[in-house]
Amino acid sequence: MTDVKTPVPEATEVPPARPGKPIAWPLGIAGVVLALVGSFLSWSYDSSILNDLSINFYPGGLQILAIIVAVLALVLLLAEKGPLTKLGSWLDATLGIRMLGAGLALYMILVLIAISTDSDGLINVNPGAYVTLVGGLVLAVSGWMLPLRHLRDLSEAKLPSWFEILSIAVLMAAVLFVAAYALGLQDAWSFVLCLVFVAVLTVALFRTGVMSWIGHVAQRHKKVLTLAAFAVAFLFPFTQNGSDANMSIANQVLIFSATAMGLNIVVGLAGLLDLGYIAFLGSGAYTAAVLSQSAFATVGWKPPFLVVVLLGACVAAVLGLIIGTPTLRVSGDYLAIVTLGFGEIFRFSMGNLDGNNGPNLTNGPNGVPGIPDLKLGGFDFGKDHTIAGIDLGRFSNYYFLLLILIGGVILVFARLNNSRIGRGWVAIREDEKAAEAMGVNVFGLKLLAFAVGAFLAGLAGTIKAHQDAAVSPDQYQFLESAFLLAAIVLGGMGTIAGVLLGATILKLLPEKLRFFSEYRLLLFGLLLVLMMRFRPEGLVASRRRQLEFHEEDEGLAEAVEEEHLMVEEAR
Repeated sequence: MTDVKTPVPEATEVPPARPGKPIAWPLGIAGVVLALVGSFLSWSYDSSILNDLSINFYPGGLQILAIIVAVLALVLLLAEKGPLTKLGSWLDATLGIRMLGAGLALYMILVLIAISTDSDGLINVNPGAYVTLVGGLVLAVSGWMLPLRHLRDLSEAKLPSWFEILSIAVLMAAVLFVAAYALGLQDAWSFVLCLVFVAVLTVALFRTGVMSWIGHVAQRHKKVLTLAAFAVAFLFPFTQNGSDANMSIANQVLIFSATAMGLNIVVGLAGLLDLGYIAFLGSGAYTAAVLSQSAFATVGWKPPFLVVVLLGACVAAVLGLIIGTPTLRVSGDYLAIVTLGFGEIFRFSMGNLDGNNGPNLTNGPNGVPGIPDLKLGGFDFGKDHTIAGIDLGRFSNYYFLLLILIGGVILVFARLNNSRIGRGWVAIREDEKAAEAMGVNVFGLKLLAFAVGAFLAGLAGTIKAHQDAAVSPDQYQFLESAFLLAAIVLGGMGTIAGVLLGATILKLLPEKLRFFSEYRLLLFGLLLVLMMRFRPEGLVASRRRQLEFHEEDEGLAEAVEEEHLMVEEAR
C-alpha cells in the first residue's frame, strides 16, 4: 500500500501535526515489546484454565490474540514515525494506538479476573500476564502523548482494483477464522475474551479510518463483497469438524435473521411497530407440521415440501392481511397494542385447537412432535454426508438450505428497498400525512408491508418445523417478538447488514454465555439503553438514518445528498 502513489488534490494538502511529547513514540515501542514478551510467557499456573496458558514460549489461543493486538499497534507506531509514515498521512494512527492500548489493558484485566475466579485467586497468575498488562497500559499512555494529525480524505485513496478485491477477500477470511475460533471455544470466559478482542479490534479499525476505507471499497465492489460474504457463509460448516452444537446455533441465527428481515420491512421501511410478528413464523411452522409425515399430524394430505413452503408462506401472508386490514387505520402505540394482542391470540389458538376446545388441528399444548427430516430429490437432510473428507451432519444439511433461504430473503428486501414501493414505505415512515398528500397509497402500501413481511417469516417457519422436528405453542411467545424487534433496533433499521448483525448477536450470545442466563434480560436491557444513548441509529445504519439522529453533521448531509443524486442519475 505504501508503494502506490495516490493523487491528492491541491486543496487537500495535509497541515502539519500538533507536536507531541518526544518520549511518546519510544514509550509505545516499549509497550509493544512488553506485550509481545509477556504473551510468549506463561499466564497461568493451572493448565486447565482458559485452554492452557501455562507453557512458556508456546502461546495459547488467547495469548495469540494479544500478540495480534500488539503487532497491529506496532504497525500504527511505524506509521506514526518510521518507514510507514506515508500510510500515517491517511490513517489516524494516534487514535488507533490509544484504543489498542486501552483495549489490551482491559483484555488482560479480564484475563486476571478469569484466572482468579476459575482457580484459587491471583496466586495462580504467572508473571507473563502481568507483563502483558503493563505493556497494554504503557501503550495506552503513549497513545495519549502522541499528536493528533490532520489527515487526508480516505474517499480519495484509490488503489488498484486487484488490491481492493484482495482486501475484501482477506477481510472475509478473517471473519470466517474468527467465527470458527469463537464458536469452537467451550469455556465461557474464553468466549467473552474473544468477544472483547473482536470489539477492540473493530473499534480500533474504525478509529484509524480503515473501516471507512473498506466502506468505500465495498461501494466500488458490491458484487465482489456479496459473493465473498456468501462464500464465507458456505465454507463455515467445513470449519466446525462436524459439530452439531455449533451448527444448530448457526441454523437458529439464520432462521432468526430471515424472520427479522421480514420484520425489517414492516418496522424498518414502513415504520409500523409490530409486537406480534412471531405469530407469522409460527403459522408457517404449524402449516409445515400438520402437512408433514409425522404420526401426530392431523391433516391427511401430504404434499411435496416445495408445495408446503408456498402454502406456509401464503398462510402467513393471509394472516398478515387479516390482521392488517382492520388495524392499519390506527398507528403508533395503538397499532403496537393490537399486534401484541394478535401474537397472543395466535399462541392461545394453537394451544386450544386440540379437539376439546376446538377442532383437533394442532394437538393443543402438546404441539406436533416427531416431524421427519426433509427429503428433496433423493437427498436426505437427516443423514450425515462426507465432502472432501469432512463430515457434515444433519444440522449442516439444513444450514445450506437456510443459506439459500436467507439469500432469497435478502434479494427480495434489496429489490423492494430500491423500488418505488420501497420509497413509498420510507415516505410513509418519515411523514404519513405528507406522503398521502403527495399521492402515495398509504393504506395499500402498509397492507403490502404486512403481507410481504409475513410471507418471508412463513418461509422461514416451514424449514424451522422440520429442523426442530417439533412445534408447540410455547415456542412463539411475546418475548420472541421483542427479540426480533430488538435485533432490528440494535443492528440498524432499514439495513441488511445491520439486521444480520443484530440477529447474530441476540441469538449467539445467549447460547454461548449460558452462565449469564439468570441475568440475560438485565444485560439485554442494559445493551439497549447503551445503544439508545451512544448510537441510536444502530450498529450498521444507513446514512439517511444517521442523519435523522445527527442533523448537525453537515458532512453527513452532503454525503446523503450526493448519494441521492447518484441514485437519480442511475435511473
